[in-house]
Amino acid sequence: MKMSLQEALEKHSEQVIRRYPLVLLDGLPLSELLEANWEEVKRFKAFPDDLLIASYPKAGTTWLQEIVDMILNDGDVEKCRRAPIYDRIPFLETVEPKPIPSGLDQLAQMARPCVIKTHLPFHLTPKSFWEQDTKAIYIARNGKDNMVSYFYFDQMTTSQPDPGTWEEYFQKFLSGNLTWGSWYDHVKGWWDAKDKHRILYLFYEDVKQDPKREIQKVVRFLEKDLGEETLERIVHHTSFDVMKKNPMANYSIIPKSFFNTDVSQFMRKAGVIGDWKNHFTVAQNEIFDEDYRQKMAATSLKFRFE
Repeated sequence: MKMSLQEALEKHSEQVIRRYPLVLLDGLPLSELLEANWEEVKRFKAFPDDLLIASYPKAGTTWLQEIVDMILNDGDVEKCRRAPIYDRIPFLETVEPKPIPSGLDQLAQMARPCVIKTHLPFHLTPKSFWEQDTKAIYIARNGKDNMVSYFYFDQMTTSQPDPGTWEEYFQKFLSGNLTWGSWYDHVKGWWDAKDKHRILYLFYEDVKQDPKREIQKVVRFLEKDLGEETLERIVHHTSFDVMKKNPMANYSIIPKSFFNTDVSQFMRKAGVIGDWKNHFTVAQNEIFDEDYRQKMAATSLKFRFE
């Protein structure tokens, strides 16, 4: 009998995990771990009725996954607690140290169609998703808050490259020298593709400001018909405070050998907008604003930082 990802993590919780360096795969910096499955990921066969959830890391992916799972299960809270989020919605390209199953291993065991998570930029997402006209939902977060959240994540995740100091990380983020590459290229690539494919593009800041309105967008995109009571239940159970207490959504049951929660929590803060102000120096903010102005000059994509 195949083990779930959670069962495998628990069984191998004493495994020594090291920080893997970055390697370039088709020009994208990714963890050396992902190299083993890379060609197979590119050949992944999507089904027309699959659903892809995409984002740059730490942009609200888990939040969106929980919202989608609640919608697809008609707001049934118990159904959405059937397993941890990473077993309910596999992470396409991820590879953990063997013998932990990869995202492809998980997907091979699942009934299709299913919901799939990725952090791949649009141009490296398996072509079969677009050949099959599969729906995708992308969530984007302003670069300043995204940088701060990713910094803490890289500190706690024992297999990610060493983030170094905040100053070093700031420079890595601007240059795109992080796992899954440039934030700029990522958010712009999916933005440019949204009108050519069945892609719903959401903003973290909008979901935070008016979750009910944004969840209704997802409901319509998934062609579901949910009553007001069900919608309110989904809004409540996908709020930060409720998800932070939900072990099926908050990654708290992952062994510390994989996620060192003594360093940081996976759900670190109340998802506030503007937490970057507690980390950016005046000089860093000026450097970011100029970098943003130059790299976003040719796009209609706009972000709110407050």
